[in-house]
Amino acid sequence: MSKILLSGIKPPHNPKTNSPVSPYLKKLVNETIHILKTSDQWEESLQTQFAESQVLISDVAHFVLDRVHDVELGLKFFDWASQRPHCCFSNGFAYSSLLKLLARFKVFPEIETVMGNMKMAEIKPTHDALSLVLRTYADSGLVDKAVELYSVMVKMYDCFPSVYACNSLLSELVKDRRFDVARNVFEEMVKRGDGETLFADNYSTCIMVWGLCKEGKVEEGRKLIEDRWGKGCVPNVVFYNTLIAGYCKKGDLEGANALFKELKLKGFLPTLETYGAMINGFCKEGNFIKIDRLSMEMKERDLNINVQIYNNVLDARYKHGFVVQAEETLKKMIESGCQPDITTYNILITGSCRQGNVKEANQLLKQAMKSGLMPNKFTYTPLLHFYCREGEYSRALDLLAEMTGKGYTPDLVSYGALIHGLIVVGEVDNAFTIRDKMVERGVLPDAGIYNVLMNGLCKKGRLPAAKLLLAEMLDLNVPPDAFVYATLVDGLIRNGNLEDARKIFNLAIEKGIGPDVVGYNAMIKGFCKAGMMKDALSCMNKMRKERHIPDEYTYSTIIDGYVKQHDLDGALKVFALMVKHKCKPNVVTYTSLINGFCIKGFTSRAIKTFKDMKSHGLEPNVVTYSILIGNFCKERKLVEAASFFELMLKNKCTPNDYTFNYLVNGFTNCALDEISNRTGESEENDKSIFLDFFETMISDGLIPRTAAYSAILVCLCKNSMVRTALQLHDKIISRGSSLESVSFASLLHGICMEERSHQWKNIIPCNLNEQELQAAIKYSLKMDEFLPQGKTSSATKILQSLVEGYKSCDQQVEDHRIS
Repeated sequence: MSKILLSGIKPPHNPKTNSPVSPYLKKLVNETIHILKTSDQWEESLQTQFAESQVLISDVAHFVLDRVHDVELGLKFFDWASQRPHCCFSNGFAYSSLLKLLARFKVFPEIETVMGNMKMAEIKPTHDALSLVLRTYADSGLVDKAVELYSVMVKMYDCFPSVYACNSLLSELVKDRRFDVARNVFEEMVKRGDGETLFADNYSTCIMVWGLCKEGKVEEGRKLIEDRWGKGCVPNVVFYNTLIAGYCKKGDLEGANALFKELKLKGFLPTLETYGAMINGFCKEGNFIKIDRLSMEMKERDLNINVQIYNNVLDARYKHGFVVQAEETLKKMIESGCQPDITTYNILITGSCRQGNVKEANQLLKQAMKSGLMPNKFTYTPLLHFYCREGEYSRALDLLAEMTGKGYTPDLVSYGALIHGLIVVGEVDNAFTIRDKMVERGVLPDAGIYNVLMNGLCKKGRLPAAKLLLAEMLDLNVPPDAFVYATLVDGLIRNGNLEDARKIFNLAIEKGIGPDVVGYNAMIKGFCKAGMMKDALSCMNKMRKERHIPDEYTYSTIIDGYVKQHDLDGALKVFALMVKHKCKPNVVTYTSLINGFCIKGFTSRAIKTFKDMKSHGLEPNVVTYSILIGNFCKERKLVEAASFFELMLKNKCTPNDYTFNYLVNGFTNCALDEISNRTGESEENDKSIFLDFFETMISDGLIPRTAAYSAILVCLCKNSMVRTALQLHDKIISRGSSLESVSFASLLHGICMEERSHQWKNIIPCNLNEQELQAAIKYSLKMDEFLPQGKTSSATKILQSLVEGYKSCDQQVEDHRIS
């Protein structure tokens, strides 16, 4: 029906009211519908029928439209009827019936036209029609249209939508996180209700509780239920499920568990959704003991665990570092009556790829397809990432071709995974080749892919190419986002091109893409790197004016910048500002201050800051420990250096080459009596393994440098850092040193403590003579003294057997000589 035709309909002035349907009218309506459906010349037939019946078309038009199930036929009938002489549609019934027909078939442009013409003709739609249109808008995701119509109903027509229409609107508003509007609608629903008519029911309240839980306001949702109790609201298991899910999402498992118990005490039976919410909460916490208990409880109540719950538990096991046997998991699921879906296989494939077991991942892919499941982007993406990570680009490309061959068209996510994987391993040119193929196949890159490519170019120092990529984006009308500009700014700064970085930063602002926190942080880092501290502070102030809140990275960068400029006072002022604005300092912040105090020679303040950091629940990192160890070595406070090194290992912080070099140089350049004198100052220092072994080795004639390296190896192996010890040992050997007795004994000890004593010959070859082996036994016995209670090592026995082998061999030689 055209807008011109609708606008030409002029209703007469004397409207007739709707009357009850008589048997005669029912018959006439049925005959009218039959003619519409079956006759090619229905216009003439209807003209004759209504002329003979002497009934006005306007009296039955709305009944016909209510029963027509063909929107095109309904529109034609309305057009025809509206042009008949003496046709009166001013009562709004025919219009309203037409609106309901259009709403059922979601013909939104025609709904707008009809509503507009009714408004011009001052015809009021019926309450049912308005409510149905509102509900259709909401259910179709046209939330703005629904809100607009809601406002028209309330303000212009002075009527309130049905509870079903309001509930549809509430649900969509909550999904869109438009909580304020939803709250206003709900409050109006409650206000409009009275003793006889309810505009807010159980479902309305449940939607609002769900919305509050999404906002993390679970207690407010619970209070809403209590306030609505008995006022059209009878709490049921759905309310409990919603609140329990809210508590779990918030991480308040104690609150969820208390409500779970209350639910049972009130006589409600937990449903599959109840258990699913609880299990999902414990999955996030990694509490698999409670998950198993709930699973057993479900079985006792004959509630089968569905595939979604299985998938959540499976995903949680991977995330919390548990080993998952893929085949066993699938078998267990099927035996319990739960058929794995593609999400199950995706989780298993991702897990296998992360563990480096690509063979298993490929078998799982084949198994999924054999089961009739259709792989999706989440199925192929981990395999693409794996092949790229391992440098197997041809395999990744073959997989891409396989995806296409099986009818799965690679999308932006699939190509993005491959491009990202190639960039991660530094294969920038291959990544651009994939980008070109992607464009050839009609998949256009978005800002995210351009960002990844730009990042790869910046890391390779190919800045002109990165800037050209930005120009290409602008030419192709791919709007660069804040991340693209931040990447380019960061890349230019990393390569010392501050001025170009500043130009790009200002360009982003000119383009109306105000840099976010990441973008500002990149620019601030550039100013700090160049020692331009005033510009860095100015940039942070501008950031605040643009309503971006500086984060811990912002403050830490500026603090570190001041420290590197040897301006400790400036660093402390910014630290005070950070605390004032309630931004929690992180490890980097404290480490920068510790470094600043060490540079100035304020060791006691550095140690105090170290303790403050730990008291705030922050664990020092390798840089923190290395700075302090280096400072102690520089000040010849070697007891403290050794103490902090052992504390570092005890806290499972892996040292690096800087840590090792500080210790070795510090202990090489010192006099032995300096260590002995300081060791005697405290009984605690007598417990230092590093110092104990170092002094013993020096007494046995080892040079300080060798003794220091060997003491480090002893401490590493004692603290179960065998891999790091082996790596350090390989570096020592590569410099031309040989494996001496203490190093061999410590490495053997570490390997045996990992229960790999049967493999030791494949890990560390033994080239020691009998005398060196005897020395190794001495140190091995010494290491046994430091074993944790109840622990034993087979290292000493292995060394003793090697000595016995020497003696046996010597005896055979002696016997042969005598004979």
